Amino acid sequence: MPRPCFGHLLQHVRKCALCSNNGHGSRLCRRQYLAKPRLYSTTVDEKDVPLNRVRVLDLSRVLAGPYCSMLLGDLGAEVIKIEKPGVGDDTRSWGPPFCGTESAYFLSVNRNKKSICVDLKRPEGQDIIKELAKKSDVLIENFVPGKLTDMGLGFEQMSRIAPHLVYCSITGYGHGGPDASRPGYDVIVAATAGLTHITGPEDGEPCKVGVAMTDLSTGLYAHGAILAALLHRRKTGRGQHIDCNLLSTQVASLVNIASNFLNAGQEAKRWGTAHASIVPYQAFKTSDGYVLVGAGNDGQFVDLCKRVGLEELTSVPDYKTNQKRVENRVKLVAIFSDKFRSKSTSEWLDTLRGSHCPYGPINNMAQVFSDPQVVNNELLQEMTHPTAGTVRVAGPAVRYSETPTVLKHPPPTLGQHTREVLQSLLSLSDEEVIALKIDGVVA
Repeated sequence: MPRPCFGHLLQHVRKCALCSNNGHGSRLCRRQYLAKPRLYSTTVDEKDVPLNRVRVLDLSRVLAGPYCSMLLGDLGAEVIKIEKPGVGDDTRSWGPPFCGTESAYFLSVNRNKKSICVDLKRPEGQDIIKELAKKSDVLIENFVPGKLTDMGLGFEQMSRIAPHLVYCSITGYGHGGPDASRPGYDVIVAATAGLTHITGPEDGEPCKVGVAMTDLSTGLYAHGAILAALLHRRKTGRGQHIDCNLLSTQVASLVNIASNFLNAGQEAKRWGTAHASIVPYQAFKTSDGYVLVGAGNDGQFVDLCKRVGLEELTSVPDYKTNQKRVENRVKLVAIFSDKFRSKSTSEWLDTLRGSHCPYGPINNMAQVFSDPQVVNNELLQEMTHPTAGTVRVAGPAVRYSETPTVLKHPPPTLGQHTREVLQSLLSLSDEEVIALKIDGVVA
């Protein structure tokens, strides 16, 4: 039996909302639905932001997709985050720690977004997504391939009603091949794609990276691809499908490790903090911590030796070139290890200040966010959240001379903007939104 169009749906909603009994056997107080949500004023001049008037419909959850849409939001895009009623993004429950009722994890990648709750399993909910897509520029999703197609929300289906739409899919393994239907998780794909194999102590077990870099890198790839697709649409007027996946991202990100194997047949191994092709380039234990130093060329090696009191090494034939230093890695590293244990980290940092070679401490989080350069780069920013109060976020990594990034909206509460979005974009009345909420289509 054919489904009613969105207009017919609204006629049903309007009738249900206006009757004295809501049609479901209960008389709910409408005041709870009519209370206006708290809206955040913006002091940013909209014309100055790069993605002014770009609207993103974000159906993604967890990290790669939300990270991508947050970056677009930082550039001024209006990001509408679609969440499951009553549950929301998985990361809302990923704690402790929590800030009020919000997890610190969720707060980290969901600023500059509006949250609306829509049940995608309901035909009425699917119709809402289609209507929103018609008024959006970008759609981001990270469902298992085929899932949204089963709901009538796949790329081919959406492109017929919104040919201008840039449709970005983020999956674990891509849309074809033997693993296409597998769910994608950062730590699993990082292992499959070789990152875990090369991470960890030289004589120890493989390790996961401290943050989900495969997810984050995929979000960055997707962010750039979306901007490229928007430029293409500007020329042609047409949207397109973007296929981003964790596996391809991580394999492409093996860079020199991949090249060493593909071109020289050199199998990769774990080096701890050391580098396979440069010596010295690693962390050394000090009397109270660690300092990481490197010598990317022969001149830097000479400078490093002079500063740490090992100038005699500069005339030793075994250490004259980087190739020689790699060949004699064990002896050279042992000499530097003995030397660096003789002083504290802060003493070595003072000694190395002004050096031509790269150097730095291994900082914990407290040291990171009190580092003078981190403070100078304005990487710690605060936002006022409606339930969690003041929340701190790591600010945007990139600055522009002409087009500023913005922190316009704090991470939203679940369904905070459902009414606002449905009324402003789909022209629904209060009664129509109430009826959809009563019916469980939205929340």
